[in-house]
Amino acid sequence: MEREWVEIFSSTDAFQVEIARQTLDQLEIGSVIINKKGSTYGFGGFDSIELYVHRDNVIRAKQILKDF
Repeated sequence: MEREWVEIFSSTDAFQVEIARQTLDQLEIGSVIINKKGSTYGFGGFDSIELYVHRDNVIRAKQILKDF
């Protein structure tokens, strides 16, 4: 199943990733957020929060988020 999902966006800012997810959702592109931060409070390094889409939607989603 991991090969079905592709990371298309990442940030250390959860709010920014959520806005990207909502933008794709409004255009009926399903996505999944994976939080790889070190802790709940944001301490512990520069880990990221990643946004994944199904591989069939990668090109379209990247085009939508290219100026994001």
